[in-house]
Amino acid sequence: MSKFNFLSGVAIAALTGTAVSAGSHLTEVSFGTNWVAQAEHGGFYQSVADGTYEECGLSVTILPGGPQVNNRALMLAGRIDFHMGGDLLQAFSAVKEGIPVVSVAAIFQKHPQVIVAHPGEAESWEDLKDLTLLIGDNGFQSYYQWMIAAHGFTAEQREPYTFNPAPFLADKRKGMQGYLSSEPFLVEKEGGFKPNVFLIADAGYSTYATTIETMQQTIDERPEVVKCFVEGSIKGWYNYLYGDPSAANALIQEANPEMTADKIAFAIEKMKENGIADSGDSLELGIGVITDAKVEDFFNKMVDAGVIEADIDWKAAYTTEFVGKGLGMDLKN
Repeated sequence: MSKFNFLSGVAIAALTGTAVSAGSHLTEVSFGTNWVAQAEHGGFYQSVADGTYEECGLSVTILPGGPQVNNRALMLAGRIDFHMGGDLLQAFSAVKEGIPVVSVAAIFQKHPQVIVAHPGEAESWEDLKDLTLLIGDNGFQSYYQWMIAAHGFTAEQREPYTFNPAPFLADKRKGMQGYLSSEPFLVEKEGGFKPNVFLIADAGYSTYATTIETMQQTIDERPEVVKCFVEGSIKGWYNYLYGDPSAANALIQEANPEMTADKIAFAIEKMKENGIADSGDSLELGIGVITDAKVEDFFNKMVDAGVIEADIDWKAAYTTEFVGKGLGMDLKN
């Protein structure tokens, strides 16, 4: 079931799953996402909808993010238990600032960041170097610096992206940043053509994304809660991608009525097609896995690109304690 509350003047959906008997004792847990409800959050909604979290003793409330919502700040203030992280750069920054935030799982093994281009104008990653690229300020300061250092793109070919696709649609010699399930979908709908899509993860941008973050204090004082939430989320993601996602999608659409069925279907298709959650190490160790080797590889790339400092204790940004057990893999088959 679901209900609506208000947090700092912003409406959020408080989704609490299946009703339980009066004799049941569930631990209340809150999870803040980093954007409005969408298919890319589907596995978490799945575990609320089908009672997976409840099976190990949790009643989970999902608090959607958005332009005016900073759920990470709420976690730092002790008002929520878990937060959906973006990529490892956030985790490294927390270590640098002395903030005891720890990534306990990485749902996306590939970052869904893409560059889109007009068909015939860029048929390969290398071809993108010949285009003007619309890249937002955050992207310019992070992954685009890696594109410059590792692949020879230039600062001069970049123009600021204002999250308006009109300049891209009007000029075939422009490429545009995007999210795998967002800008490509928008271009097909508004531009009437299917763009060429280049996933930066496939070019070597090796960060995890859609991580589960919590405070070190939570790990120290309530490890059983962290274990249940992580394992429940992993099973939810297998069920969402390879089972029946309809109940989770209903919760997503209730929390975000603008998330249409066709957009959800597009997102699920693209996540599966590109191995966003289920590829690389997760094929052997399960969705959510974090490995030292992959974190170190990405850290070194960001140091080489001048994005972060080499003296950061990158191992303090995460733990592998709760992942890599192959949980839920049988649900795929």
